[in-house]
Amino acid sequence: MSFGGAPLQNLSGLDEEELQRIYTWVDDIPLTRPKRNITRDFSDGVMMAEVVKHFFPKIVDLHNYSPANSVQQKTYNWQTLNQKIFRRVNFSVTQQDIDDIVTCVPGAVERVLKQFEAKVAKYRAK
Repeated sequence: MSFGGAPLQNLSGLDEEELQRIYTWVDDIPLTRPKRNITRDFSDGVMMAEVVKHFFPKIVDLHNYSPANSVQQKTYNWQTLNQKIFRRVNFSVTQQDIDDIVTCVPGAVERVLKQFEAKVAKYRAK
């Protein structure tokens, strides 16, 4: 399953081929919620926590991340990921990226997923 229409590529900074590769990469990860719209699906941080847990199962406790609709709770989930989980794998997301993701700015989550995919690839190469 792939995510519907691709977001505007000029907003993510990724070309169509890179976007499709990211969508395929995410499609191959078992997630608890159905994937419908990548921008909204990842906005609360829960699916990102699941992605991290897939590759680094010992460092993520999914019960710490609750599905959210409010920007405040979404931001809290992403900041928790950033401060407690991402730094353990030498990865970080800027506050601007967090703000863009939680407010569903098209292309924001794809940029972060591409960076995280590169981190996973580098980690696996060790």
